[in-house]
Amino acid sequence: MRLHGTKVPHKKNTAGMKPVEIELPKQVVIPMAMHIGKPASPVVKRGDLVKVGTLIGEPDGYVSAPVHSSVSGKVVKIDEISMGMGVKVPAVVVETDGLQELSGDIAPPVVNDYEDLIEAVKNSGVVGLGGAGFPTFIKLKFKDFEKLDAVVINAAECEPYITSDTRTMLDNIDYLNKGITALKKHMGIKRFIIGIENNKPKCIKKLREFFSEDSSVEIDALPAIYPQGGEKVLVYNTMKRIIPKGGFPLDVGAVVINVTTLAFIGEYLETGIPLIKKCITVDGSAVKEPKNVIAPIGTPLSHVFECAGGFKSEVYKVLYGGPMMGIAVPSLELPVLKMTNAVIAMDKKEGAPPVTTQCINCGNCLNHCPLKLDPRAIERAYKQSRGEDLEKLCVDLCMECGCCAYVCPAKRPLVQTNKLAKSVLRNYINKKKEEGKNE
Repeated sequence: MRLHGTKVPHKKNTAGMKPVEIELPKQVVIPMAMHIGKPASPVVKRGDLVKVGTLIGEPDGYVSAPVHSSVSGKVVKIDEISMGMGVKVPAVVVETDGLQELSGDIAPPVVNDYEDLIEAVKNSGVVGLGGAGFPTFIKLKFKDFEKLDAVVINAAECEPYITSDTRTMLDNIDYLNKGITALKKHMGIKRFIIGIENNKPKCIKKLREFFSEDSSVEIDALPAIYPQGGEKVLVYNTMKRIIPKGGFPLDVGAVVINVTTLAFIGEYLETGIPLIKKCITVDGSAVKEPKNVIAPIGTPLSHVFECAGGFKSEVYKVLYGGPMMGIAVPSLELPVLKMTNAVIAMDKKEGAPPVTTQCINCGNCLNHCPLKLDPRAIERAYKQSRGEDLEKLCVDLCMECGCCAYVCPAKRPLVQTNKLAKSVLRNYINKKKEEGKNE
């Protein structure tokens, strides 16, 4: 038995398109917060000259990641920008000189043991490139290796439109292998499971041919059911293990890492060039020339779309990421981030919110939720601010994948309601804790 989900249109229009390097923008805006945790602290000032790979932001705390310049040029401003979720973060603005000179500090890291590997991954600036943005070195840093049975490599790429991971598998399989080899050598990992949806036959064929003589690597072709790439879903469907509520994959013997993240680690170990550019799928009903591009981190989205021929119709909505879990972009001057795997521009027909009607209690949302949550009951409890009921309904398990809203015939905003319900639950739990202290 596999966890539930729903079928969504694939729309993998760019799967066969090799990524192309875009023209350098006149300037880049590089946020210090492109990861879960504390933003990095800028270590450059206005007027400083930087090169490709120059450290411009140091980690500020354990859950943080370094940030490097993606271009050579001059720092013209240390600014605050408002990100897609409305949060303001510091950013370094660099005017490009067009030379793209590499920093003299760049060199392949010397890795002789596990500690060296963790330090190298940390210094590379890599975070979860599938969109989560969790600093990767933390995911690989644990004490009890005996707990780990397998690394699950997330190659599902289940969102419509996005094909940047597909291109990793087709174009950078050597680097993926180098990443796997490094984890084998320095962490003693003996089992790798590449979980990939079966709608990518070219990738599956290439992976199976490449790893045919490596018994430690398994290629698990999974049904194309969204959200196959969800961490809990992928661990269950590849290892038949259920991550407990409030737990982590390691609790069931797994570490999940995105396929492009692991390939980047392999590339960094060979070149020493930190994370300064991204392969991005540019697509959507308003895009004139859908394609995959390689863009420096910090490139304005307006420039990215210009390099895809601009727009063929009026733009109604632009997303970081795919249409199921993507974040709406308030301005095309926002930059490419470390976690950006796609930018989708929609016309009004595709992007306008549907008309919402009353719930008819059909149960579609419950039947398609991969974690078997009940959005109907959650909505009722939320409207009445019943924190105790929301706790019993496990709304905190919701991964906000969007399956419930997608299949709802009444087109109710169930994901947004679940998100708001989590806030009610947090307030309820915090109040209980405070009352417990005062007893």
